[in-house]
Amino acid sequence: MFEDLSLKLETALKKVRGQGKLTEKNISDTLREIRRVLLDADVNYKVAKDFIDSVTRKALGQEVVSSITPGQLITKIIYDELILILGGNQQEIKLNAAGVTVLLIVGLQGSGKTTFCAKLAKKLKSNKRRVLLAAADIYRPAAIEQLKQLGKSVEVEVFSLDEKDALKVAGQALSYAKENRFDTLIIDTAGRLHVDEDMMEEVAKIKQLVNPDESLFVVDSMTGQDAVNSAKAFNETVNFDGIVLTKLDGDARGGAALSIRSVVGKPIKFISNGEKVDNLESFYPERLASRILGKGDIVSLVEKAQESFDELEAEKLEEKLRKNKFDFDDFLTQIKAIKKMGSLSSLLGMIPGMGNQLKNAQIDDKALVKVEAIINSMTKEERKSPKVLNGNRRKRIARGSGTSIQDVNRLVKQFGEMQKMMSQMSKKGFGNPAAFRNLKFN
Repeated sequence: MFEDLSLKLETALKKVRGQGKLTEKNISDTLREIRRVLLDADVNYKVAKDFIDSVTRKALGQEVVSSITPGQLITKIIYDELILILGGNQQEIKLNAAGVTVLLIVGLQGSGKTTFCAKLAKKLKSNKRRVLLAAADIYRPAAIEQLKQLGKSVEVEVFSLDEKDALKVAGQALSYAKENRFDTLIIDTAGRLHVDEDMMEEVAKIKQLVNPDESLFVVDSMTGQDAVNSAKAFNETVNFDGIVLTKLDGDARGGAALSIRSVVGKPIKFISNGEKVDNLESFYPERLASRILGKGDIVSLVEKAQESFDELEAEKLEEKLRKNKFDFDDFLTQIKAIKKMGSLSSLLGMIPGMGNQLKNAQIDDKALVKVEAIINSMTKEERKSPKVLNGNRRKRIARGSGTSIQDVNRLVKQFGEMQKMMSQMSKKGFGNPAAFRNLKFN
């Protein structure tokens, strides 16, 4: 989402680079351009104005020491201000150590609430919580069935009733959770328009009935300032505790993410950047600020790797690398782990300096699907010993995977090169994905 904003900010900051001192003139020129960039990104006008005023105050009169350039200094000031408007500190949801933690999920139609419920359930389940989902969206066709399917995919039970009474569903779900020793209840409510007074009154009654520990407002980042306006209206009725930004993998300009915290005064707690149930992250203001300024987010990348790579499997892989026995089965396992981490473009965007370079690049996630199809069309012998792949075998694999002989040849060649590289890396101590766990960040 932030590639365009990052590129324009980078261009604007070039104006102050090479200067010996931050002066009122060069600061004014730079920040005038940055203000335009923020407004183009659909950032709330008042938020953009306050941001520029604060950066101006902090930048004026700052001396540039020999080890720091004016560009670096003003970038640091902007980075600090971005963190502030994004909320300052990371805030997790509140979970009770005893009793049932009730989480009420609200938002507009089409914001991704139901999918978020499943993502949150999976995340909490991985933290040893016993989660129950409640299907209180009684209006949208197939909403209950959708939640049941999502619940099944993350192996979490879903409570529902064959009655068109959202309050009854919520109330009985809470009783069921208490009786069956669940420690977390996530209630999926119906999407509504903020102008629909009856629907808004219903969600307010549900909140009063179940007295949730936290109410989370799910908002579609693609809707720009409309998302901010909706958040204000919902907050007046529900007084929610936190915000969830969905569809951050879209092509919106990013204004909602930069505005909503300042306008509503409630923290962003989660961000979602894809449809898969694994695509949910706790929100860290400093990490997003770093990505916006094109500095990447290597900490989140490492955390994703930690979650996706099984430590025992990593140790087995390391042993195979040491003995130079890495084969196509191992390769397939690594591909599946990478896919769990998210889209290729989102992962590459976390690498410092890669975001702007990827702006016009076509990152095809389907390429991994093609690779999987080719490997799955191989026999066990072929996966273990790629050297047996003669012309006839490669033709058969191409037919079986729906690809071309050229695709198969290219994969076999690249795999051979990768085997050599990984063998060399293992000798230098870089062959173990579990090494991610030993990295420390200051």
